[in-house]
Amino acid sequence: MAQPSHFNGLFHALRHILSHIGVTLLAVGIAFSLPALAKYILFTWWPMVENDSQLLLVNEIVFAAALVLLFNLFLSARQGRLSHRMNRLLSLVHVREENDRRSRRADHKLLDRITGTRDVSVMSVTGFDTFVSERRKLKHVIDQSYELRVMLMNPYGAGAMRRVQSLGDPAPLFETYCQETAATIDRLASLAAAGKLVTLKFYEDPPFWNLIVTGEYVWVQYCHDGHELKSQPEYVFALIKDRPSQGLFSAFYVHFLNHWSDQRHPEYDFSSRELIYRNDKGNEVKRLPFPPAAKRSEGRQPVILTG
Repeated sequence: MAQPSHFNGLFHALRHILSHIGVTLLAVGIAFSLPALAKYILFTWWPMVENDSQLLLVNEIVFAAALVLLFNLFLSARQGRLSHRMNRLLSLVHVREENDRRSRRADHKLLDRITGTRDVSVMSVTGFDTFVSERRKLKHVIDQSYELRVMLMNPYGAGAMRRVQSLGDPAPLFETYCQETAATIDRLASLAAAGKLVTLKFYEDPPFWNLIVTGEYVWVQYCHDGHELKSQPEYVFALIKDRPSQGLFSAFYVHFLNHWSDQRHPEYDFSSRELIYRNDKGNEVKRLPFPPAAKRSEGRQPVILTG
């Protein structure tokens, strides 16, 4: 269950207060210990060391090691600060890797913050991992949304064939694409029957980005030729409300909107199971059955290979 936003704000404020108190107490402790430390160094430690060459050598080695350690800590802190600044400029809030437990835990924390999402926009290969297998754990986000805009790759198009040829044996992969796409369509049809506003379109080109826009967050994966989508890292960019032009959220969202408004991409009619093609003015010009009549066949159960 998602925590209330006012509780999260109170927790963060309390954490900042405690951190300031801790830094203040540390500074006061160091200030009060300096006279005693200086007295110890001048009157106890140095007279004992200056006449013992071996002890002096040991102290020099320890002091040199401490300087190296402090210098490395300074460089690490500086690099961390630069990385934090770049992530803030890019609005990168999370990186998800398939077999990383820490990223999976961060996944849950991020999903808990996504509440009240009115619309979800998806540009995927088959949509199977998002809507059917729930590998991305977006079920509660989708269930809470009102409008779904989904773009899938046409598994019977030339772009799909180029994609499967880059991955290996085309025949079983092509069958899997068709089955996963059919399962996604059935899932979307059930969501539409439940009262959600669902619009599905198909694109013909080979997939380039896998995008999931959930309110103020966009989940991004690069569809690399020769690599399954689930093996690629997933980046999450957030919308910066006071500076929407900063970061990559707007860039990826506009990329989706440009493809969504392109009239070359047909819309799927759930009732007639047809693709509706329109001209530049938005007028319907033709309908084609989907899947094509010549390619209708029953296949095996879908195997999770794509997205």
